[in-house]
This record gives sequence, structure tokens and C-alpha cells, in this order.
Amino acid sequence: MNSIDLFVKNWGSKHAMVPIKSDDIDALESRLNAVLPDSYKYLIATYGLVHTPNVLTKICDLGVDISEVQDFLSLDDVSLLSNLYEMSGMPKGHILFASDCKGNMFCFKQTDCAASQKDAPVWFYNQALGTVEKVSNAFIEWLEEFNKL
Repeated sequence: MNSIDLFVKNWGSKHAMVPIKSDDIDALESRLNAVLPDSYKYLIATYGLVHTPNVLTKICDLGVDISEVQDFLSLDDVSLLSNLYEMSGMPKGHILFASDCKGNMFCFKQTDCAASQKDAPVWFYNQALGTVEKVSNAFIEWLEEFNKL
């Protein structure tokens, strides 16, 4: 999981992050009726909720066409906001896990989380357009895009 470790080292804020207990992750998976990718679970179980305030600045400085991630959602927000966003127009069947600074969300498809897997594609919900598009074939690949900046 070197890409994940490098992502946190390069982009994580200096605020103390608290790893999330595996029992809490299991409870979330039960509420969602889904199995979250091992790569994502590694991130939150090892580091906790990562806040990446400098990603946007770097993307703007470089003029790179990539949607920035700013905050990884708390486990309560994963469940709550996934339902709330669906009620407000997001296509059904997505599990939100992170946000940008504009209210857009990064998510996994519920169907990709039907069984245990090491990794899963990352999708981006554009709140203004009401669209969901795939931004990466895998969570780790998605983080590697930021590591290349």
C-alpha cells in the first residue's frame, strides 16, 4: 500500500489523524450492505480521515485537469450523505467517501462493493451537473494521480 502511504505523507494535513477501528468499519459495511475495497479500508484504518488542503493549490498552480480531493468523510457521513445526495438528485447506487471543496463527491458504485475486493473504481459526482463519471479504474490508481503532482 505504498501509494496510499505516499499520498498521506505528501498531502495529508499536519493535524493529528485518528485511525478508524475495524469494528467501526465493519458496522459501516453492515449499514451500507456493501464490502468496501481493502485499499480504502487500509487508508482509514491506518491513518483515519485525511484532510488534504494543499491539493487544490497544487492543481491550480500546475493547471492540471484533475478533480481535487479535500476531505475524506467520517463513517457517519459516508452513510448519511450517500442517502442525502441520492434524495437530492444524485443517481442511486453510490457510496460517497470523499469530497472536494465545492460539494462534489468521490464515490464507489454499490455494485462494485457487492463482494470483497482489493480495490474498486472511483467515480466523481458533479453536484452542479447531476452526473457521475468514472475518474479512475482503482482507488490506488486515483491516489497515484495526486502523488504524481
